[in-house]
Amino acid sequence: MTLAPETAPPPTVPVPAVEGTAVEGTAVQGTLDELGRDLSGITFCVVDLETTGGSAAAGSMITEIGAVKVRGGEVLGEFQTLVDPEGPIPTFITVLTGITDAMVVAAPRIGEALPSFLEFARGTVLVAHNAPFDVGFLKHFTQHLGLAWPGFESLDTARIARRVLLRDEVPNCKLSTLARHFHAATTPNHRALADARATVDVLHALLERLGTMGVSTMEELATFSSRVSPAQRKKSRLADHLPHLPGVYLFRDRHENVLYVGTSKDLRARVRSYFTSSETRTRMGEMVALATRVEGITCATALEAQVRELRLIAHHKPPYNRRSRHPERATWIKLTREPWPRLSFVRKTDDDADYLGPFTRRSSAERVAATLYEAFRIRQCSGRLPRRPSRSACALAEMGSCLAPCDGTATPETYAAEVDRVRTALTLDPTVVVDASTDRMRTLSGQGRFEDAAHERDRLVALVRATHRSQRLAALLSCAEVVAARPLDPQWREWEVHVVRHGRLVASGVMPASTPSGPWVEALRSTAETIVPDETPAATAAESELVLRWLESDGVRLVDLDGEWASPVRGAGRHLPIVEAAERSRAAAAPFDEARGEGWRTEHRPRR
Repeated sequence: MTLAPETAPPPTVPVPAVEGTAVEGTAVQGTLDELGRDLSGITFCVVDLETTGGSAAAGSMITEIGAVKVRGGEVLGEFQTLVDPEGPIPTFITVLTGITDAMVVAAPRIGEALPSFLEFARGTVLVAHNAPFDVGFLKHFTQHLGLAWPGFESLDTARIARRVLLRDEVPNCKLSTLARHFHAATTPNHRALADARATVDVLHALLERLGTMGVSTMEELATFSSRVSPAQRKKSRLADHLPHLPGVYLFRDRHENVLYVGTSKDLRARVRSYFTSSETRTRMGEMVALATRVEGITCATALEAQVRELRLIAHHKPPYNRRSRHPERATWIKLTREPWPRLSFVRKTDDDADYLGPFTRRSSAERVAATLYEAFRIRQCSGRLPRRPSRSACALAEMGSCLAPCDGTATPETYAAEVDRVRTALTLDPTVVVDASTDRMRTLSGQGRFEDAAHERDRLVALVRATHRSQRLAALLSCAEVVAARPLDPQWREWEVHVVRHGRLVASGVMPASTPSGPWVEALRSTAETIVPDETPAATAAESELVLRWLESDGVRLVDLDGEWASPVRGAGRHLPIVEAAERSRAAAAPFDEARGEGWRTEHRPRR
């Protein structure tokens, strides 16, 4: 065989209410894969094999290996060796390649040749014309010899050509056709090294063509598709000014209207992906066609980016964002503060009443309220009642489902005791409701009314979820300040730190290695947004849930706490197994269905 040569910055990181500018501070360096590897810096090993047949699994053997190592258009080295196939070469193969039995008699066997090639190609990206064939043979014999496959990435010039070239440019994508089309310096002749050299020229020509389409990294090449229009691909320049840092991006149209808001650990890589085949959503294609500018806001941490995204979506209400656009449309169940309290459906939590929610759909709130009405005999009529009501009793009172304060049947003390039971179920312990609903499910199942039992189960699941969510959020919102940190590396050298006040993220930053923690955290707190507590929540429920999820994640350490952050001992959390059991039963009943929203019911259609 032949082988040719070859000091910490200040934590200025307050989180603005809506727009904000780039956040200064130490950012976490992304990995090479996240940043995108420029094609000009990739070392390719272009390989070609000659074999005795078309299938290694069927007994075909390798007769020659040829390879060229290149980077940035420069040849770094070449590899060529004949291989003894340990048997006669078929006549038609000799006619095709010119390789005879006499030529391979003194050649090394595959057990000697393959390890040498693997060492030559180590650390490169394999390239071949019809790569599944060549790479398949190499993998087969690597396994056959008991060697470890190095885990090469691979590119197929035939596949790339089919995506890049038009039918009127070349009649087919054979190596000989492409070599002639691109005026390759070497004519392929079914000998391994010559074919590898020709493939190098084809590869360089294809990469040059891809460059005009906005493809400049290995990741973009892997996702390249001709299905993406040239106009859409050319818009990848909109990402050129963005940094390889975590943050939020905003697509804007020619009138500066915000079309879409998203978040990513790597702004440039994520935005560029909208101009490749990795983005398959039709709505996103429409959005990209309208976009003329992409604005990036760098963030110190991933949590800050997620919070900014929520706030920006709620503020701008971009037409191509489907989630979180209208937090004001959420529904809450309110236990009113009045002489004769009741359950009411509201859009805001603006007083000191007790609330349950939020629910994205009013129908979900109505199901939960129905479960509560089954357990408690509070009034279901709307409107305020005077201290001394004088109405006539309704049907619910006659059925014993209401204490009937409207006609004076219930005393204020009796009714207040029932309201206290409701309040306890919402804020401390929902066991009474859970037990009553569970009993109804058993009764319905025993009567063979399985669909009604499933409906009752779904109402109970919605109630447990809502009360658990509300209790967790209430605990966080009651804290005047929470300061917490989490290490960003196994050695605990850098820490991401967040300051939360009444459930709202008010500051974030990354504390560099070897920095005295006390002064740094104090500086962060001093720059944090001030929250004046009142009856209006400081943050949306969605934001507080993001913060809570981070606080409860592995590795988080509490630095300081002003308040009591605790959930009720007998709270809804201990009933979560009911939710898990319900999900398992749904999956067993409909294993191939897509996930459905809470409260779904089976639809029975008549047979035809």
